[in-house]
Amino acid sequence: MVQGHHQANSSLSACPSPTSLRVFSSSNYNSKTGEMVSDEQLVRDMLHRVRECNRIPEHIRETVIDFTIDGVRVGKVTKKVANLLCESSPSDPVFVINKSGDHEVLTLTDTVGSTVDARTNSVMSVMKNLKDEGIITGWRDELYPLATGFYDEPILFVERAAAPFLGMLQYGVHINGLVKTENGEERMWIARRSATKSQYPGMTDQIVAGGQPAGLGLMENVLKECQEEAGIPDVLTLKGIKPAGAVSYEVVEDIGWEKSLITRMVLFTYDLQLPSEFQPKVVDGEVEEFFQWGVNDQLAAMAKEFQDPMKPNCYLCVIDYLLRNGHISPEMPGYLELLGELRSGDCV
Repeated sequence: MVQGHHQANSSLSACPSPTSLRVFSSSNYNSKTGEMVSDEQLVRDMLHRVRECNRIPEHIRETVIDFTIDGVRVGKVTKKVANLLCESSPSDPVFVINKSGDHEVLTLTDTVGSTVDARTNSVMSVMKNLKDEGIITGWRDELYPLATGFYDEPILFVERAAAPFLGMLQYGVHINGLVKTENGEERMWIARRSATKSQYPGMTDQIVAGGQPAGLGLMENVLKECQEEAGIPDVLTLKGIKPAGAVSYEVVEDIGWEKSLITRMVLFTYDLQLPSEFQPKVVDGEVEEFFQWGVNDQLAAMAKEFQDPMKPNCYLCVIDYLLRNGHISPEMPGYLELLGELRSGDCV
């Protein structure tokens, strides 16, 4: 076990001078694993994984403008994407760039109307045009609510695949599937994504994860995703599930045509204790296999050079789990930075 820079002095008789460097404990015991990891490189690798999900280069950040409705910000887009939206209306203009003080903002035109249905239909017409042009791919026929926050009433509904074109807040549920072995070790079920997936094919993933669509509560979505992705019966999910918090991030995605999309995401995390005899099964074809990782496997996967990496946003949820369960020493430099950056995006 690698300890901190400075071992604690075995003699307690002398007080350190005010100018001394901070002293790290020489003993970090964890009752679950027998030790607490004190490895600065590990924390740096974890920060690298978190920052992979929080990449907006400065030259792109400088071009970002707000997407507002009724004067309230509901999204973030680059100027080039804003221009694309303004140019893609099938008939009457739907989007327009206006001045707001010293800044430009993207908003809806007055002709769109003010009802949820009118706004939904008008925005959908633009997004379908972009789909027909091959710019929006992976169309799901699944609606996401656009609102100022998770608990607020929807302003309109947006096709899931089109959500990043508005830079709107999206939400999802990510589940840590956990099992206790006979010797008391807690292991995590890991899924391998299908090689035919449009995004991150073949990469490792959490046992269950999914976007939060309109019309479903969080627990309803958890139950649905557990059934669809891993064949977990409702009775097992309800017995073992526990909300564990949330992580958030903002990341830029290059879609070509010199245009970049901003994905803004909040992931509600859950811990799901499963019986040791339960075996997840492939149901919807989105997963190739399931297997287990112990804590050491989870830690090893953080390395930049790890050959079988997870889907990037899954790292946030696994790191959050490791921190919550005391597998990383809070005495390590970077610990508080890591804790804060797990919620780098808006969390509303």
